[in-house]
Amino acid sequence: MPITRVYARQIYDSRGNPTVEVDLTTDKGVFRAAVPSGASTGVHEALELRDKDDKVHLGKGVLKAVANINDKIAPALIAKNFEVTDQTGIDKFMLELDGTENKSNLGANAILGVSLAVCKAGAVHKGMPLYKYIAQLAGIDKVVLPVPAFNVINGGSHAGNKLAMQEFMILPLGAKTFKEAMQMGSEIYHHLKSEIKKRYGLDATAVGDEGGFAPNIQDNKEGLDLLNTAIAKAGYTGKVSIGMDVAASEFFKDGKYDLDFKNPNSDSSKWLTGDQLADLYKSFCKEYPVVSIEDGFDQDDWDNWVKFQSAMSIQLVGDDLTVTNPKRIKTAVEKKACNCLLLKVNQIGSVTESIEASTLSRKNGWGVMVSHRSGETEDTFIADLVVGLATGQIKTGAPCRSERLAKYNQLLRIEEELGAEAVYAGEKFRNPQA
Repeated sequence: MPITRVYARQIYDSRGNPTVEVDLTTDKGVFRAAVPSGASTGVHEALELRDKDDKVHLGKGVLKAVANINDKIAPALIAKNFEVTDQTGIDKFMLELDGTENKSNLGANAILGVSLAVCKAGAVHKGMPLYKYIAQLAGIDKVVLPVPAFNVINGGSHAGNKLAMQEFMILPLGAKTFKEAMQMGSEIYHHLKSEIKKRYGLDATAVGDEGGFAPNIQDNKEGLDLLNTAIAKAGYTGKVSIGMDVAASEFFKDGKYDLDFKNPNSDSSKWLTGDQLADLYKSFCKEYPVVSIEDGFDQDDWDNWVKFQSAMSIQLVGDDLTVTNPKRIKTAVEKKACNCLLLKVNQIGSVTESIEASTLSRKNGWGVMVSHRSGETEDTFIADLVVGLATGQIKTGAPCRSERLAKYNQLLRIEEELGAEAVYAGEKFRNPQA
């Protein structure tokens, strides 16, 4: 079952920026994978290699990463004659070939593209659906359909409005199946559109990078109120909860938090301390059915993370804080800084390391939320990943834009394929295997 060819090309993601696509060939066919890209990237993430030629694609070309696959990774892999089912061996070989801590030599986007394609090929060679093959790689017995966290209002770096906090999400915890969760999400989304149009006008129903609406509001509570209203109008009060991705590193300045950071003339006397920001979150949780807050503080503001975690019982998700990196996860576990990992395959750069990050998090009693990036492709790998790892929760945008729906639709197919064996995480989204 050797790999006979690995070929990469430059394609375009959902924002019209270049990204890497890889075709891997074995005697069973061609297996294709595409690499996502983030907008609000953490400083501790593995390095996404870009060409930095300002005259071409504003410096965002990925021809260097493509060349690294075609000229370095491909010949080295083929020469080694790896079995395509040796996911761990292949991933470790690529990491050694790169030889850096943050994959800056070959590029995390180069290594990941090959790693994803290898995983897809391995599943076919084992005669298994991709999600079951991932479960086997991770040593997981029972797969689980996740709760979708639909990002239906966009702010932060994902939208051109004044809203500081990046994502306002709805989680259909009260659904009985993934199919029902999708129906709830879709119906609430359309009620939300009507409510935004009524309050702010038709031009406020334009969508952000992840398919969520981006009305020009500044008060974060207004966003939460919109969600509550849409949930009620759809008839799902009590069945649907709220999650937030604050992405606080984006507006952390001089040790404080600037909720007016998109205004170049922001009044620094109104910036919040960590304690004041924590009080704001506590008020959100008191007034609204908020069950999850992601990146509530800056990626290196450990003290405020720890303080907030000790005071709250809700899910606190580390994204920029942990960047899917086992070293950062271990630090966060030791400090008791959060209780859930946001798993993004391109933050760490290989399938094997992603599985390791998830396993480490679960072993320490954390939840794990699998996530897309704001720059996405039609590749549905993370839908199979979240089922295979049985983490119980996924965020991959609003029920809008095909690069987002591709993942949700794949989850519908998986649920259908599992039939009577299909289990939806629901209320147990934080620990579905309990």
